[in-house]
Amino acid sequence: MREFDGVGSASPTRRDGLLSRREPSGTAHRIYLPFILLLLMFTPSVDSSWWYIGALGARVICDNIPGLVNKQRQLCQRHPDLMQSIGEGAKEWIRECQHQFRHHRWNCSTLERDHTVFGRVMLRSSREAAFVYAISSAGVVYAITRACSQGELKICGCDTHRRGRASDEEGDFDWGGCSDNINYGIKFAKAFVDARERMVKDARALMNLHNNRCGRMAVKRFMKTECKCHGVSGSCALRTCWLAMSDFRRTGDYLRKKYNSAVEVTMNQDGSGFMVADRDYKRTTKNDLVYIENSPDYCLMDRSAGSLGTAGRVCNKSSRGMDGCEVMCCGRGYDTTRVKQTRLARFDLTALTMTNQQLLNPELYPPSMMQAQRSQASLEHW
Repeated sequence: MREFDGVGSASPTRRDGLLSRREPSGTAHRIYLPFILLLLMFTPSVDSSWWYIGALGARVICDNIPGLVNKQRQLCQRHPDLMQSIGEGAKEWIRECQHQFRHHRWNCSTLERDHTVFGRVMLRSSREAAFVYAISSAGVVYAITRACSQGELKICGCDTHRRGRASDEEGDFDWGGCSDNINYGIKFAKAFVDARERMVKDARALMNLHNNRCGRMAVKRFMKTECKCHGVSGSCALRTCWLAMSDFRRTGDYLRKKYNSAVEVTMNQDGSGFMVADRDYKRTTKNDLVYIENSPDYCLMDRSAGSLGTAGRVCNKSSRGMDGCEVMCCGRGYDTTRVKQTRLARFDLTALTMTNQQLLNPELYPPSMMQAQRSQASLEHW
């Protein structure tokens, strides 16, 4: 397979499902702060803080971010507009990660003043690391593919390979419009995200490469056909259809299920692949997330393991699931606080439950439901 070199040309783009021609622009976009956040997630040895370099130009940023391998730096310098799209997509996949784990002891917390974004929790080859690498790789595919179709990139546009007649359960249709260029998004994500892992040949690198691929393929799994009808009074006698990505939530839900069924593995003797750690377990497939180390329980704060603990988290008193107080509070007990809320000149008493330990930040829980909800969101962004 030919190595990705970024060579391409301007091609049709989609605006509200219609095909349009975009003129290429030579103006390099400014790289926004979220892209730095994404880059630094893969560079735990970085010493500088990302916000100090957020205002620098694309070439200066790429040359000065520690931890980028040469391939990543070259792609960064060559395609600053793609880097901007990756940065904007970073916020989306982080939000999705926090949504998927909002009721769990580990809730995909980010550290505002930590350049590694997730802290030391990513240094362990755990299920959580497997999920984060998969969904971040998926996020790059999604962001690049979307930017291609929306005409934001000068190097790519719609997928022009689908042409002619086709059929589905509703009958015949013509390929047209602007199909999302998912293959380009996958190709660039593989070249950029995998570059660092391909520099080493250890178990963690193999784990990351495997999970990166799972994330990329998850986006493609949920491509859907969208159509526009043509005919008298919308009779749909003729249809024009194109392929489009589904909402990113479907990818998140899918990868979350793969997290639940992730397979523990060990490196085989020749170092070329994995073996299932439990001989009684099924063979791992290319669609399974894999991990090497067991996760900490995340009950107590343990900075060496990257665990923030669950003290101060809100739990569901009536639930027996992961969000239930017995599970969330790790058997330590919990406090029930009644919060009075004014609504349409009447009072509602709403019960909130929190773990029975000293709150990490007591001021995060002022006496109003709205502020209490904002407090929970703040904890999720640690």
